[in-house]
Amino acid sequence: MRIKLTTYYHADQVPPLPEGSTFHSTALMRIYEATPGYRPFMVVATDEGRPVARLLAVVRQSHRHWLPNLIRRCEVFGCGDYFDPPVSQEELFGQMLERITAEALTDSWLIEFRDLTHPLFGYRHFMRQGYFPIRWMRVYNSLHSVEWVEDRFYSTRLRQVRRAQRRGVTVSQAHDSAEVERFTAMLHANYSFKIRRHFPDEQFFHHLIKRWEKAATRARIFTVKQGERLIGGAVCIYSGSTAYLWFSGGLTKRYVLESPVVMAIWGAMADAKRRGYEHFEFMDVGLPFQRHGYRQFVLRFGGKTVSTRRWFQSRWPWLNRILCRWFE
Repeated sequence: MRIKLTTYYHADQVPPLPEGSTFHSTALMRIYEATPGYRPFMVVATDEGRPVARLLAVVRQSHRHWLPNLIRRCEVFGCGDYFDPPVSQEELFGQMLERITAEALTDSWLIEFRDLTHPLFGYRHFMRQGYFPIRWMRVYNSLHSVEWVEDRFYSTRLRQVRRAQRRGVTVSQAHDSAEVERFTAMLHANYSFKIRRHFPDEQFFHHLIKRWEKAATRARIFTVKQGERLIGGAVCIYSGSTAYLWFSGGLTKRYVLESPVVMAIWGAMADAKRRGYEHFEFMDVGLPFQRHGYRQFVLRFGGKTVSTRRWFQSRWPWLNRILCRWFE
């Protein structure tokens, strides 16, 4: 038995692979590849020609910034997909982690592993490669244990939904390019840097819908309207039995009584429940030891908090050593 690792820089080069996580799919790699500011690459592990694991990473930079090279960083969502490997998943992950680290540090100043399924997964391999952990927080709602998504809403949140409905606010799924373009312009102008400082090029959202437009089983864009006015929206990505809220925003100052962000999240949750997803997770809810307004906001939808870790490594060894000592 000999595990072979191959790095692919273009989605067309990736061989056919079994179904797995959306965050490590060839389809998402194509979307990144077609979007300005992203450079994805995938590490595939094979055993005698049979694929046994894959791990997708993406190096991103701010394509609008006047010093884009200073903003380069590599992100990896989760710990990859495994297809009945001949060795333990953690051992195989350690081999792919070493390849990802060497590859990413040549082109980015920071590597971040986030949304790991278990906070202790790969611990010794991360430490061996010089990563340092930061305690993080995840917030999710259990959809399978309620009849209606509103069952666990705070009373104030439920009143906001009902009031917005009385004022003629509706939530629907975006399909055509013109509506996606309107949504992207609105979200870009009103997105809070406190949630996620990086906002992708509008082509990302067009490709997201175009790639999965037939069944919309992997991603959906929801728009909030009052009449014909688009006042809010949200983007969800789906993997396994979980729906992930990736982006959300709205004209909250101009349409206070219509609660556009609340309606966007409610609409996305109701759609996920109707389609049989068991969990709804909010991405980017912030550090657990800081008071975070967005986390307090989403918790009023009745979700639960789970402590986890994110792993980081800096390109500069001296800075990495300082951060390792600071967070150990």
